[in-house]
Amino acid sequence: MSIITLTTDLGTKDHYLASLKAAIYSQSEKVKIIDITHEIHHFNILQAGLTIKNCFKDFPQNTIHIIAVDDELSVDNDHVAVYAHGQYFIAADNGLFSIILNDFKPDKIVSLNINQKTDFLTFASRDIFATAACHIARGGTLEVIGNIVDDFRVKKHLLNPVIESNIIKGIITNIDNYGNAITNINLLTFENIRRSRNFSILFGREDEEIIKISSKYKEVEIAEKLAIFNSNNWLQISINQGNANTLLGLKFYDTIRIEFL
Repeated sequence: MSIITLTTDLGTKDHYLASLKAAIYSQSEKVKIIDITHEIHHFNILQAGLTIKNCFKDFPQNTIHIIAVDDELSVDNDHVAVYAHGQYFIAADNGLFSIILNDFKPDKIVSLNINQKTDFLTFASRDIFATAACHIARGGTLEVIGNIVDDFRVKKHLLNPVIESNIIKGIITNIDNYGNAITNINLLTFENIRRSRNFSILFGREDEEIIKISSKYKEVEIAEKLAIFNSNNWLQISINQGNANTLLGLKFYDTIRIEFL
């Protein structure tokens, strides 16, 4: 049984998600749908890309990932299906793949040429992506549903931190369900620049400071702030048993600055 995952900004309040799942099951009952999340902030490509990047390798080979965020077709937003790292990804080419494919190259990419059965052009995940996913799930090849793209260039997107000899400047890329503020600074980058030096992590209006990395939340007292690398090796600002983004006033794209002494 093929697995199709869904990552969207559709939410669960309206009928949109149900319509998307109905379109999949109407074309193939022999699939398993897994909801990664439907709470991506509207049109937030960075959040969507990092969400997929952080978990797709946990899925079995040949899993099909539908990513429906900012997916309306336009001159700048082509619809593509990508095979990379043993997985399929179906989404708009809107900068998303610069995040997902940041550290490896795709094996095959096609520009989708699926004809819609409706005249509505604003629900690509239901009318285009679901059809592409079911075709792949039935064992179909990418060449049948799209034209091979040979000169695909990953669109640039704000993902990598700015690195200087004594400073790393990053941003907050996600706020998770616990209120942790997750950054685009990974452990390898941190250690390569640190070189055993002391450091100061500055955020907010740079009047908040942390001078150590914790290995677990309970290293600090309840309601105290800490910096920790999460299970995907991204630096995050947290509060032990508290909500960092609310209590510290942190939000998407806020700057995180690390100074090495």
